[in-house]
Amino acid sequence: MDKNNKKQAKNQLNSWIKFTNIGLQMAIVIAAGVFLGVWLDEKYSNNASTFTIIFSLLGVFAALYNVYRQVKDLGKD
Repeated sequence: MDKNNKKQAKNQLNSWIKFTNIGLQMAIVIAAGVFLGVWLDEKYSNNASTFTIIFSLLGVFAALYNVYRQVKDLGKD
């Protein structure tokens, strides 16, 4: 393998790692929102699961914003 092929392979691996990292961050943020909502629903005896719904949606929006910001930064590279 010549020098250009090694550099290209390394760049592809770095891209793959960045996109995998984005997916993991998304999953962690959404899961944290869900667990926080469930914990609040159990603590305050809420039958309608209001906290779970609210914090799940907030987690989804926060994760999507994080993805948007990171993909925008990747485009600059």
